Amino acid sequence: MEKAFGIIILAAGNSSRLGKPKQLLQYNGNTLLRETLLQANLLHNTFVLVVTGAYKVVIEKNLDLLEVQVVHNPNWEMGMASSISVGLDRLCMLKPNLNFCIFAVCDQPYVTAGVFEDLIEQHNKTGKGIVASEYADTLGTPVLFSSRYFNELLNLKGNEGAKKMLQYYKEDVASVIFEKGAIDIDTLDDYNNLINQIS
Repeated sequence: MEKAFGIIILAAGNSSRLGKPKQLLQYNGNTLLRETLLQANLLHNTFVLVVTGAYKVVIEKNLDLLEVQVVHNPNWEMGMASSISVGLDRLCMLKPNLNFCIFAVCDQPYVTAGVFEDLIEQHNKTGKGIVASEYADTLGTPVLFSSRYFNELLNLKGNEGAKKMLQYYKEDVASVIFEKGAIDIDTLDDYNNLINQIS
């Protein structure tokens, strides 16, 4: 029986170091957020949800042509944990029989459907409840959590997101190599470097 899963894209931050919404930066003929969404939507039988926050109106306007569920996190300033909780709560309400969920961010421009598929394949192969992306000597997003961790994710607090869970449950963690996951967009220099690489 095919497992039911969702992908939550966290897009609630205010891009303080950039000074404008990085979710809407142009990349590959799209915005960073739309490109991440399009990659997520390439997966068969998945349910994709976006969590907005600081730039709710302009981001939701940018998404109006895509088939995607959007939930707003009014407490986005409290950090990533609040967006994880809000997104997962809505996803579980819409899809109560989920077996696992993948969390992604929209400022990793090299995320592809293949990265999501690698996480799922590793989860199916190893049976591990958490599968994280491995890059730059760390584990991070995109990251898959099986449903047995949902209650804990729903009760996360603070700005470190689910990172501490990777340490606490390290015996139940597998990883996939995603070297380009180390490239993310936090500053204008990051973005200019990205554009220069593809131009």
